[in-house]
Amino acid sequence: MTRFLFLSARPEVEALGPEFAAMQRACGLAGDEFVLHRLDEAPLDPGVLDEFTGVVTGGSPFNVTTPQAEKSSVQLRVESDLRRAAEWALDGSHPAFFTCYGIGVLTELLGGTVDTEHGEDAGAVVVSLTAAAASDPLTAGFPAEFNALVGHHESTGRLPAGATLLGSSAGCPVQLYRIGSVVATQFHPEVTTQEFADRSRVYRAHGYFPESEYELVVERMRRASVTEPQKLLGRFVDLARR
Repeated sequence: MTRFLFLSARPEVEALGPEFAAMQRACGLAGDEFVLHRLDEAPLDPGVLDEFTGVVTGGSPFNVTTPQAEKSSVQLRVESDLRRAAEWALDGSHPAFFTCYGIGVLTELLGGTVDTEHGEDAGAVVVSLTAAAASDPLTAGFPAEFNALVGHHESTGRLPAGATLLGSSAGCPVQLYRIGSVVATQFHPEVTTQEFADRSRVYRAHGYFPESEYELVVERMRRASVTEPQKLLGRFVDLARR
């Protein structure tokens, strides 16, 4: 049986449970096929990684761009473990899918830059695929443009050497890239619009949108049509199983 490890970097329990459920559904995995590890609660044993076919990471209110001296001990450990997971994937050609906060950790690890020049308020944006995406096994056959859900203070400023850009949005030049066996998205691929609206309630005071506009933001999310990002996770799992 193939199994995948979900690495959570989200301390808020009320958001973590729905995130895990959304990831599991989008990946098309059931029961013991998808295993949760909360990085905020326990360090990652490197030996555990070899028990899994691949790794998926979730989002977090942590920011890579926070000065090192201001990061909590939990955040420092979480970032160290995410880097270890990325190295495991790249060194052994193991499939891994890094999302949101994870893309920042991956980018910094590989020598790219992460900055706050292209943050996006919580909501739906249009992701445009690049010419390279047409031949990438993850994105081949996908529409040239599709809606995706975002909400982030920071993003990749300069791609790591050797990375292939697969998708961009008007407000954020790096939305999706591949490097070896690892793919990474700035957007949240797992959630439905309703799930993202529910998550926004948890983070309404975290600066992802003006808190006074919460109801308007949620209503715009609910009206958006977001169908393709979840398919990326399903395809990722299918490719990993092969």
